[in-house]
Amino acid sequence: MIIGVGIDVCDVSRFAETIERRPGLITRLFTPAEAEKSTASLAARFAAKEALAKALGAPSGMIWTDAEVITDGEGRPSFKIIGTVAARAEQLGVGTIHLSISHDAGIASAMVVCEQ
Repeated sequence: MIIGVGIDVCDVSRFAETIERRPGLITRLFTPAEAEKSTASLAARFAAKEALAKALGAPSGMIWTDAEVITDGEGRPSFKIIGTVAARAEQLGVGTIHLSISHDAGIASAMVVCEQ
């Protein structure tokens, strides 16, 4: 059973400008491993985290770094969740989180499906 669905898009150049103005956002939004990625990849990860928050009902108090976008050996993305995000997923009965991310033509996008 589907618990929630979320989608988000992020303009990569606008995201880059925001990070340039407020570099502290990197540590607030991303884990150290994520922070090493390119700007386009960071924008896609930001969109993924926004989509996940929407799929989980967008509750307040979730910590951005409690959800990390990781990829397997074939490049398939997924989430590693801990803390506040894992607690919310457990509260809703989420057993599986499906993630699709992309970035092309200056736009990063992500879609998340949370399933029981």
